[in-house]
Amino acid sequence: MNPPLLLSDPRVAAVPVVETGEPLVELCPGIAPGGARVRSGLADRLYTADLGLPAGIRLRVVEGHRSPADQQRIIDRYTHEVRSTYADASDAEIRLLVSRFVAPLEVAPHVAGAAVDLTLVDADGVPLDLGTAIDATPERSRGRCYFASPDVGLEARALRLLLADALTRVGLVNYPTEWWHWSHGDRYWALMTGAARAPYGPVEAAVPVGGVR
Repeated sequence: MNPPLLLSDPRVAAVPVVETGEPLVELCPGIAPGGARVRSGLADRLYTADLGLPAGIRLRVVEGHRSPADQQRIIDRYTHEVRSTYADASDAEIRLLVSRFVAPLEVAPHVAGAAVDLTLVDADGVPLDLGTAIDATPERSRGRCYFASPDVGLEARALRLLLADALTRVGLVNYPTEWWHWSHGDRYWALMTGAARAPYGPVEAAVPVGGVR
């Protein structure tokens, strides 16, 4: 398995952002019972992806936009965990290790309203088994959180590929260390797709209600 391009890579931060001003909207309860918020263009793409799934399977978004403060709290918490695990690592190595699981604040897709953490559920809303829980760290999952991990079962692998097919068809990209993390319009997305610029930067705004499905 080739090393993934991480969000701490300087090439990500070098991507320019030309903000569109596109608003945050609350995703409909059908795919986000918890009321996750994302940019309106990303919401439309998620609805299209959901419609493209086989009968009896739906997307389930568990997190969208985060405030900078929330992102920093996750960084701080995981940095402490990583330092405890890799006691001899340098500060640069710690930053690299942390970025496998949580984005540096300055390039964080969730802070831009450009990313979702999501899975698949059955017709009754019961989450399907994609190999690990959402937010399973590389340490706790022994690397099975990586999208292409060879250490997940055939059914979980098939479901990951089904999720990937639905989301890549509508223009999202995966962060390869987290099978559940997908984004559109952020700097990482721009770098991975060859776009000249990212349309979404950090945002905090009033939230109009999205469409219901």
